[in-house]
Amino acid sequence: MDWRIELVFVPVTDVDRAKDFYMKIGFNADHDVAPTEGLRFVQLTPPGSACSIAIGTGLDIEVEPGSQNTIQVVVPDAEAALAQLRDLGVEAEGVDEQEWGRFVRFADPDGNTWTLQQLPDHSG
Repeated sequence: MDWRIELVFVPVTDVDRAKDFYMKIGFNADHDVAPTEGLRFVQLTPPGSACSIAIGTGLDIEVEPGSQNTIQVVVPDAEAALAQLRDLGVEAEGVDEQEWGRFVRFADPDGNTWTLQQLPDHSG
């Protein structure tokens, strides 16, 4: 039996502001529905990812906005990712070189932090 992580909730204070931010950095807006009063579900997917994020209102998430700091995304080129974020006006830390990869960190408007990792080349 396969177990696939396909959706991660990200707590935000302003759904429209967060949606705009994630779309600006290239996420696709898959769904934006409000099936009942007080409930809004927005699903966004990073380019090339099988896992999406969900933001919204009335989702009964017990995590404070700005406290999500556990999402790590693999990218093919840390420097290119850093340049792309900065070109879009996103404040991002420079490339952090480690034996186990190259890392770039940035935050959304609520302060939820993301880590991008370029995996080390083990081919040689």
